[in-house]
Amino acid sequence: MTTVAEPLNVEEESQTSELEEQSYSLLEKATRSPERANPPQYSKGSKLFILFCLATFLAFFTVLAVLLSGIGLSTKQQGNSSQNVISNANKYILDPLWDYNADPTSREYEWTITDETYNPDGVFRPMMLVNRQFPGPLIECNDGDTLIIHVHNKAENATSIHWHGLFQQGTPWMDGTVGISQCPIVPGSSFAYKFKVQDQSGTYWWHSHQAVQTADGLFGPLIVHTPNERTELQQFDYASDRVVMMQDYYHDSSASLLMAYLASDRENAEPVPDGALINGQNIRDCSSPNLLDRKCDNTTSNVGRPILDLEPGKRHRLRIINTGVFAEFQIQLDEHEFAVTEADGTALEPAYFHRLLINPAQRYSIIVNANHSTSSSNSNPAKSRNELQSFWLRSRMITSCFAEENPALEPEARAILRYQPPSTPMSRSSLTVSLPNSTDWPEAIALQCSDLNSSLLHPISKLAAPSKPDALIPFRTNFEIGPWRLSRGFINSSSWLTTDIQSPTLHRAIEGFSSQNASFLSPSPILSDSDSKPPSSPATKAPNPSSEIGISPAFPPTRELTLQTPPNTTIDLLLSNFDDGAHPFHLHGHVFWVLAIGVSGYPPAPSTLYPTLDLRNPLRRDTATIPAFGWMLLRFRAQNVGMWAFHCHVSWHAEAGLRMQVMVGGEREIGGLGVPVENWGLCRAGKGELEKGVRPGDGVWVGREQEAEEGVVGER
Repeated sequence: MTTVAEPLNVEEESQTSELEEQSYSLLEKATRSPERANPPQYSKGSKLFILFCLATFLAFFTVLAVLLSGIGLSTKQQGNSSQNVISNANKYILDPLWDYNADPTSREYEWTITDETYNPDGVFRPMMLVNRQFPGPLIECNDGDTLIIHVHNKAENATSIHWHGLFQQGTPWMDGTVGISQCPIVPGSSFAYKFKVQDQSGTYWWHSHQAVQTADGLFGPLIVHTPNERTELQQFDYASDRVVMMQDYYHDSSASLLMAYLASDRENAEPVPDGALINGQNIRDCSSPNLLDRKCDNTTSNVGRPILDLEPGKRHRLRIINTGVFAEFQIQLDEHEFAVTEADGTALEPAYFHRLLINPAQRYSIIVNANHSTSSSNSNPAKSRNELQSFWLRSRMITSCFAEENPALEPEARAILRYQPPSTPMSRSSLTVSLPNSTDWPEAIALQCSDLNSSLLHPISKLAAPSKPDALIPFRTNFEIGPWRLSRGFINSSSWLTTDIQSPTLHRAIEGFSSQNASFLSPSPILSDSDSKPPSSPATKAPNPSSEIGISPAFPPTRELTLQTPPNTTIDLLLSNFDDGAHPFHLHGHVFWVLAIGVSGYPPAPSTLYPTLDLRNPLRRDTATIPAFGWMLLRFRAQNVGMWAFHCHVSWHAEAGLRMQVMVGGEREIGGLGVPVENWGLCRAGKGELEKGVRPGDGVWVGREQEAEEGVVGER
């Protein structure tokens, strides 16, 4: 993957002008290194002639810059270049020589987290990065490998790393969830994550699980291979395999945005992004009126539109990850259909689409066949001989799901999908680098935030959902305005807020079971409405809920809602959304079967709903979206002992309280967990250090109504 650093704000579908094409060709030629062993000798007259040509050449570029400024190219440079940050677009192409059958091994990494100032789209902003890379490093491993990641926190705020989608079987303390599985890694300290990847493969990612630090740059891809990946799990052969990350992007730090979002009178109006990035890149016009108050330089080498070079006539795998914190994206490749072959680590029978809906934290693999001819390449045969066929990859945010308008918002990011032969008979220097003239798909962009239709996605490895759940757990999700006019997210009557930053719930559970604390031994019953119980019919064979499954009284039910269950139980989660926004819910440590989704209204009574379910081979994944004012039925096997977060992956919503946890195991299982001494050691740091970067408590806004009325928000 390379990058086109073209500061053109392409808003129209009109043909690329000859001036643009000439400028790209000249820029490529001007930066190309000469390929000759011995420089020629010149006479005095020849030297004068060369000087004359150079002067003419420089004059031409001066005029060209003036002309380009008239079509939106900003030559303004502000601030320093991003020389301290590494931006290598090719680092997300997977190893073509990877050994899928290698013996299990340990893979060790050294990560240093620092605060940096960076300009992924031209606009400078503060960021938190791993090894000064944005996005962060790729981890590539095999099922059965052990990963050891040494994290050295040299940033100003405390942090953690969550390994999204990995089960953490036997190592729940390595899940990286602040307040649940660990204390944060405080500034100036280090911590080593060590865990084995077991019984899973596919596309995953890692990200910070402290506040909304993902929006500041702490994330990257994590790919797990398996021996039958290309022979059974993927139904097509493919010539290349790469990661393509989509994200909403903010020009302000997550800390300032979170303070404003949680303040009084916001009514769950989430911060609206300023733009979008593809693999950490885009380009903005620094002369735009909406960016005049920003420090902006769109001429640095990291700024531009990524290019995905694909060998023509071959199939290629793109692993698409939504690494954003809010927006759903609609992804398309102009003039190309594609096959969806994986969702959240579950290999799928090929399902064909030409637009892909992807919510935050979700992952899809698509197979693209580079066999299309576009009219722009064929309209001028003489010109097409010197061009590579190219098409737009469009990544569009569904802005109808935003509560407010942002004048600075550019809702679409683009990359260039280019047919690049492995060897070209002509010199690479004779090929121009021009913008695509491909045709958009005609349908209007989606107006509602929802997932791809899960009923169209069928796992390759067929696995029927259990025929009966041990319990059906109804949950209500909504936002409420409470004291001090603060809008907070609720699951039933609980709005999550970690009650003790120095004591994660996993640690408390281990201590509670070990000390025979009665509050851990007897969960409270969940269901009081008999019609909420799964019917005992031949279609479902569902018994009454086990007395061992319920809400744990050991944790504050209004702040740390905890579903407690013994291991090896089957749980149905029936979520009803009373909010006007969609919520992509993620369950740590497990995958679930997506049994049913309703786009509006109340869910049917279980006695009506259960006989209609198709349990033969429903989609399995770890992140699924409940629509606005809709409902969703999920089923999972609670067989992974530990404390596991279940939360909305819109980061703003999770920080507003839309989170709970599932405790799998009891006295024998959790009480016997041997958490390493290093994990306990994290919690011995001072409370003030641990709280650096954490979401503030609601007391920050108490007594500030007058300031809210005057429009004063944020931290004093």
